[in-house]
Amino acid sequence: SDVVYERTVSSICFYEDNDFDYIQNKTDHKFEKPVEWVSVAQQFFNTTLVSKNKFTGGEVRWFRHTDKTSDVLAEATATLQTKLPLGSVATLPMQLYFGPTDYKILKAQDAPEMDKLVNLGRDMYTFVRPINKYIVMPVFNFFGSFIGSFGLVIALLTLCIRLITSPLVYTSYLSGAKMKALRPEIEKMKARLGNDQQAVGMEQMKLFREAGVNPLGGCIPALLQIPIFFALYSFFNSNIALRGEEFLWAHNLASYDVLFSWKTSIIGIGNHVSLFTITAVITSFLIPIYNMNMTPDQNNPMLKYMPYIFPFILFFVFNGLPSALTWYYTVSNIITLALQW
Repeated sequence: SDVVYERTVSSICFYEDNDFDYIQNKTDHKFEKPVEWVSVAQQFFNTTLVSKNKFTGGEVRWFRHTDKTSDVLAEATATLQTKLPLGSVATLPMQLYFGPTDYKILKAQDAPEMDKLVNLGRDMYTFVRPINKYIVMPVFNFFGSFIGSFGLVIALLTLCIRLITSPLVYTSYLSGAKMKALRPEIEKMKARLGNDQQAVGMEQMKLFREAGVNPLGGCIPALLQIPIFFALYSFFNSNIALRGEEFLWAHNLASYDVLFSWKTSIIGIGNHVSLFTITAVITSFLIPIYNMNMTPDQNNPMLKYMPYIFPFILFFVFNGLPSALTWYYTVSNIITLALQW
């Protein structure tokens, strides 16, 4: 549905010197150590050449197309060398894999680390790969084995993740409840001290300490969301099981859903508006609104409006992402609101 997005997730992967590597932004790579396989990988499919005796060297070049009217993603050329024994007859065993980038299928191939073609976390996001491999994927596959709707599978996956992380966020919700209980006392204190902002701040912090309230406790859920979001971004982007799967109004959970569309692309938005993005943004707005009702009034205008800036930015970030991810974020926000209430 989006050739531009498909190009951004395409790459050249290879297994050189017993180590997996890839190029995505670079246009070429020279092989100076033994190479076992080279792959041209797009989002859900790949073409991989495997040498059983290993290539001794070579290079790979690729050119990513930029023409939005073309369906061609990129062009790749690999030049590979190997040594053959002297004699009139030589055998060069090779295999060509041409098919889906499916974790189970690639894991079963007789070629090392071909499962890493499935991008569960690379480079600076390598730390999320274990989260996907040992938590997200097994839970997703478990629910997917007996539930036909992948939208419901994602909702149950979200619920499981929130249950696992609930002990870590419990203290922040408890602090929020205490701050709500302290609000009448803080209002009386402000009325007593008047415009002396320094005295108000000191008295407020003293009151928080006595009640065991951490004003920054609300940051814990936000910080916890970051590695989980990056893990699920990689997982939903590379999970072929979601390709072409419908849920509610979305026709393909592996791509964005479309509420409105137009021909001309607008910077930051593209040529469409996603309904799941809207639900994710609205529920993200409701969380700080609810928090503001629970916490004392902020005298600093910047602190007062800061929580609303992030949901606004989310719209531009989420609008082109897979609807599986924006649906997850919507469900996660609803659970957050329920827990806070």
